[in-house]
Amino acid sequence: MAVRLDHFALAAHDAQASARFLADVLDLPDPRPAGPFIAVDVDDTLTIDYAVPPFEFPGQHVAFHLSDDEFDAVRARLEERGVVYFSGPGSREPNRINHENGGRGLYFDDPGGHHFEVITRRYEGSPGR
Repeated sequence: MAVRLDHFALAAHDAQASARFLADVLDLPDPRPAGPFIAVDVDDTLTIDYAVPPFEFPGQHVAFHLSDDEFDAVRARLEERGVVYFSGPGSREPNRINHENGGRGLYFDDPGGHHFEVITRRYEGSPGR
């Protein structure tokens, strides 16, 4: 049996705003209600469900593997929106990318405090990489 991630939930202070931000930046379909969640369909097998919990929560890290053209489009949308991005989680020099593993990558935060990464080449040493 192949195991695939189907969906996961991310906490948000404003589920609609966080879902809209991610959908806009990644050029995904409009967020949709899904029970108590606001769902973002990443592709035909993965959904991110945003929820507003009754407690404070730490930011989570989520990475997306993109083509070079998709990466360029995401970077352009971040710049159009004035969203600062970084080359790595420890980097504080704004609007720089990295060239890890022969690809490109960048990190940015969403309005809910989550830490997103987009990469054009998966990290070495993992299955399928």
